[in-house]
Amino acid sequence: MTAPSDARSRGTRLPRVRRRRQLLAAAQEIFVARGYHAAAMDEIAERAGVSKPVLYQHFPGKLELYLALLEEHSEALVEKQREALESTDDNRQRVIASFRAYFDFVAGDGEAFRLVFESDLRNLPAVREKSEQTFQRCAELIGEVIRQDTSISDEEAHLLSIGLVGMAETSARYWINTQGSVPKDAAELLVARLAWRGISGWDLHRGGEGQPTGQDS
Repeated sequence: MTAPSDARSRGTRLPRVRRRRQLLAAAQEIFVARGYHAAAMDEIAERAGVSKPVLYQHFPGKLELYLALLEEHSEALVEKQREALESTDDNRQRVIASFRAYFDFVAGDGEAFRLVFESDLRNLPAVREKSEQTFQRCAELIGEVIRQDTSISDEEAHLLSIGLVGMAETSARYWINTQGSVPKDAAELLVARLAWRGISGWDLHRGGEGQPTGQDS
């Protein structure tokens, strides 16, 4: 997401899509820095370099603005996971790519991951539902690959996929919140190796045996 151009854009007429993008970028900065409750529409408008009426023309309230951001970044995470799983037919590399998708997401510009994983609005049904839906959609993508490439039941595949998504999210968040104390590439391979050593114990219809590339046995 491109950062807003501050006050330089004040008074400049922009196409609706570009203005919306500008407002979302400004709102993301404020929400990440202050959290939802402490964020103010006045500050968001000022950061975007627009008047409050312009902001309200696009978003009727702060919650609608927040939900638009949550939707955008949740979809981005699901798409990253989908692309990772479709990037190769080699199951070892799929595991690495899946974990890399989460590490790439938390390392992305603007700390957007905090809106998806660390929202201070998780008690709000719309936010909680979107967060849980995002988790489940990522798990379903992984579960489908497990079902296709192993002989285990659908229920077992789903349980494994829930565990893998939880591992990916938790490890990626821990890594970014500890200021990347382990280099990103090394961290991705470390947790991918752990996951692969477990899941490769099942009969795989395709893909190699062993641990992810770059790791010893």
